[in-house]
Amino acid sequence: MRVFLAGAGGAIGRRLTPLLVKAGHQVTGTTRSADKAGALRAMGAEPVVVDVFDAEALKRAVAATKPDAVIHQLTDLAFAPGTPQYAEALRRNARIRIEGTPNLAAAARAAGVRRLIAQSIAFIYAERPGARVETDPMAPAEGVMAGTIPAVQALEDAVLALPEGIVLRYAYFYGPGTWSPDGPGRRPCVHVDAAALAAANALSRGEPGVYNVGEDDPTLSSEKARRLLGFDPDFRLTL
Repeated sequence: MRVFLAGAGGAIGRRLTPLLVKAGHQVTGTTRSADKAGALRAMGAEPVVVDVFDAEALKRAVAATKPDAVIHQLTDLAFAPGTPQYAEALRRNARIRIEGTPNLAAAARAAGVRRLIAQSIAFIYAERPGARVETDPMAPAEGVMAGTIPAVQALEDAVLALPEGIVLRYAYFYGPGTWSPDGPGRRPCVHVDAAALAAANALSRGEPGVYNVGEDDPTLSSEKARRLLGFDPDFRLTL
C-alpha cells in the first residue's frame, strides 16, 4: 500500500515509519525541514519537504504520491508543560489542528483517497465516573481546555468528513522521543510503539470513526480499538 505519512519525523512518526516499511508499505514521509530528509530516508521513507499550511503545495505533494491512504501525525509540541514556551507551543499545535488538518483532508480528497487516519487525544472528555468511551462528550471549552477543545473538534470534524476517516484518540505518550522516555508519566497513558501499531493497523482494519488508544485505566476504555484495530498496549517495536 502507498502511504502518505504527514509528520513522519515526529514522536509517533519515527516509530510508525519503520513499522510501515517492515510491513511492506511504500511510505512518503513529510517534513518541514530539508535537514531532516536524510533521517526519513534512513528509516525507509521517501521524504518530501512540505508545509501543511501551504494548501496548494500539500495538494501537489499528495497527488504526486498517488497514495492509497493518508496518515496525519503532525504536532508542534517541542516544549513540555511547565516550560515558559509551552503556552506558545499549544497555540502552534492548535493551528495545525484547525488549519493544517483541513488542508490535509482536502489534499487527500483531491487525490481520491478515502482513508485518512489522524492523531487526536483521549484526555478531552468531560468528567464523569468510570471509563470514558468514544461516545462520551468532550469537556467544556473553558479554562485550560479553552483552546484545546475547539482545535480537537476541528481536527476530528475534518477527518471524519472523509468516507473512511479514522480518529485515534491517544492517551498521554511515553517512551522514546516523548516527554516521558523512561516510563508512564500522566495517566491515562500509551507507549509510542503501541500507538504507532494502532495507526498501522488502521490502514486495513477498523470502521470509520473514533477510537480511544490507551493502556487499561479506570478513566479510559480502549476496548473498541482492541477489538476492531487489534490495538496491543504491550507492543514494542524492535528496530
